[in-house]
Amino acid sequence: MLNRLLAAAATLALALPALALPASAETITLRVLGQPSGSGLIAQQKEQPFFEKLAEKTGLDIKVEYLPVDVAGIPDTDGLRVLKSGLFDIVSIRGPQVSRDEPSILGLDLVGLNTSFEAGKKHMAAFEGYVDGRLQKQFGAKLLGVWPAGPQVVFCKPDVSSLADLKGLKVRVGDQSAASFVAKLGATGISLPFGEVQQSLARGVVDCAITGPASANSGGWPEVTTTVLPVALQLAVNGYAVNLKSWAKFPPDQQQKLADAIGGLTADIWGFSQALYEDAMRCNTGKTPCERGKPYQLKEVAVPAGDLDLVAAAVGEVSLPIWAKQCNAVAPDCEAAWRKSIGAQLGM
Repeated sequence: MLNRLLAAAATLALALPALALPASAETITLRVLGQPSGSGLIAQQKEQPFFEKLAEKTGLDIKVEYLPVDVAGIPDTDGLRVLKSGLFDIVSIRGPQVSRDEPSILGLDLVGLNTSFEAGKKHMAAFEGYVDGRLQKQFGAKLLGVWPAGPQVVFCKPDVSSLADLKGLKVRVGDQSAASFVAKLGATGISLPFGEVQQSLARGVVDCAITGPASANSGGWPEVTTTVLPVALQLAVNGYAVNLKSWAKFPPDQQQKLADAIGGLTADIWGFSQALYEDAMRCNTGKTPCERGKPYQLKEVAVPAGDLDLVAAAVGEVSLPIWAKQCNAVAPDCEAAWRKSIGAQLGM
């Protein structure tokens, strides 16, 4: 008798999901892997609220499960692998962190290329299509948009007055392009997850670190540094990509609604990122108004003209040659595509 009951229970358990399928098949669940929870206000005030209200914004019958990458316990360097695996349907890609898996992403934001928001928007739009093609081919994912965390500047524990003062120092960098640039300055580039940087600065593991002013403020970097050198090296490109199998679950009209909604988010972040940068620079250096961050008293160094020239020259002399070699190794047409798009804009 017991065996018969167990068999009947097992049969019923197997049957229930099948019986429920027609009612639940209409609702599509999208698992979204987001930016780190502590990375700043873009994630907290723009990205997370957007995805939590995505069903309402699009009118689609979807359920969104949003999880910051650090809360999920997944290294942000694994963003593209997670996307390819299908573990998450949409990933908020951290460009510098995933560039080892797909070097073409770095072509959007080489050191010295995007020294302003205006330049960044123009250059990223020119090369975004190539990166999308690479993601589709290599990772089964579609790129839905890119956006900047903001100008990446230098925070230091020792007093510095120019890029030349980085010689002999250990500098936390976000990607290989930045590592190559600081190496030319005589510094040692060290890759560290964002969450480890504040303590590393405090303990002397690194002397300086590169990030955007808003992220530095959120991470408490001004508590353990003395100086900020606001020379923009990069914009720290990020983006949204969707697994192609997940994308195929939607008919074309619904795909368009999703694409339009996420396109609106990226456009919103572009403007918000610029406002954050300006406010955070004031907050970090004790100026007002300081509306979105915590006030600190960092010394803001006037950027020498020579530093601006050094950064501008870095594209042709340092970041492009080194990146092109890496990217061509996995995609032989990579450098040629860059030169036809961004390179043509620069007259290279």
